[in-house]
Amino acid sequence: MGDLVTIEISGGVADVRMNRPDKYNALSRDMFAALGDAGERLAREPGIRAVVLSGNGRGFCAGLDMNSFQAMSAGGSGGTPEGAVPKAGSSRPDNFFQHCAYVWKTLPAPVIAAVHGVAYGGGFQIAMAADLRIARPDARFSIMEIKWGLVPDVAITQTVRDVLRLDVAKDLVWTGRIVDGREAQALGIVTRLAEDPLAAAQELAREIASKSPQAVRAGKRLLEEAWHADPATGLALEAQLQRGLIGAPNQIEAVKANFEKRAPRFEDA
Repeated sequence: MGDLVTIEISGGVADVRMNRPDKYNALSRDMFAALGDAGERLAREPGIRAVVLSGNGRGFCAGLDMNSFQAMSAGGSGGTPEGAVPKAGSSRPDNFFQHCAYVWKTLPAPVIAAVHGVAYGGGFQIAMAADLRIARPDARFSIMEIKWGLVPDVAITQTVRDVLRLDVAKDLVWTGRIVDGREAQALGIVTRLAEDPLAAAQELAREIASKSPQAVRAGKRLLEEAWHADPATGLALEAQLQRGLIGAPNQIEAVKANFEKRAPRFEDA
């Protein structure tokens, strides 16, 4: 991971920042790897209750590094790039390039993306893998792959389908047009607007971190797994997760804290 992605943890909130500011946090091969490694580390880290994902410098992420496009223009082989298929023997459905985004969607704890500047191409898709997105009104978003004669392939099929109408997604994929934060909110890309999205995301993360971590994680699992499931699967999962929460120490603590009018003291998940 090195210094390309930094992680600071305080009060159960992980502050994750892409840290290639001189390149608008563009996605080099090392950056792809660093983002995947960061997500995997946090999935294993005890006590993580919420995650804020942002980019240092002038923008969130400008997408694929220009060196990669220049290599394509030089007429490289037409074969499948290394890492473009799932790793042999892996139980993960995502490949090396998809993992930098998909890892955040599958993280047990909620992930909030704080977007300023640009979120283009792969950067757009990483932001869409977060559970919530807070952006500046003048932030700019684009599924820009069509500009380079490509389709978006950084886990977009597993993220945008949960956020955008199909016709809106087709419009953005086919045109590559740039939308600002206000239009992005109207389209559903952005959850909230804020002049300081990082501060707003951190405040929201702290609020989430103050709730029962088991209930928060169960809520994310419930919605992720049941949103596209058949009625029987969704209803059964609701009941299953609720049975695991009722009477557990953190659920009892939530009830006591409410009756005693005090802040709850929850155990980590």
